[in-house]
Amino acid sequence: MIKYGCKIYLFNKLFFKPKIVSKFTGILIFINVNYPPKMKDYKKYFTIDAPPEDVYNALTNEATIQLWSGEEAVMPLEPGAEFSLWDGSITGKNIEFVPGKKIVQEWYFGGQDEPSIVTIILHAAKSGTSAELRHTNIPDADFNNITEGWNDNYFGSLIDFYDE
Repeated sequence: MIKYGCKIYLFNKLFFKPKIVSKFTGILIFINVNYPPKMKDYKKYFTIDAPPEDVYNALTNEATIQLWSGEEAVMPLEPGAEFSLWDGSITGKNIEFVPGKKIVQEWYFGGQDEPSIVTIILHAAKSGTSAELRHTNIPDADFNNITEGWNDNYFGSLIDFYDE
């Protein structure tokens, strides 16, 4: 008696983790299935020792962004205009500005179906400003780097700028 069969593997292109769907003896067949990448959301509050109007200006004025980030910035204040921070390391499109209170942007990660939206809401606080950050649809593979960047480079640098 001759035994025929195959193993069929499905794997996520992003992580290359095979999953055995059917197991037979014999030939291996790999089927590439492009699952959508897993997305995560991030929310955090940061306290900055400056009034909300100053923090808003620091986040939207190209010259001030360059002072606290140390990198070139392009930040037009028109909704629909594209921006660039950290000399092009962060790019996206501005969606909404409410002077002194709110910034909404779409950040580009390339090739994803759902937009990655950043919302920064500034609240007056006893010690200056409480900045509420909400970042949605962060690709799972980028999540740790993005959250570390928010904590250390973006808001960390802005907090240090006002502490000096």
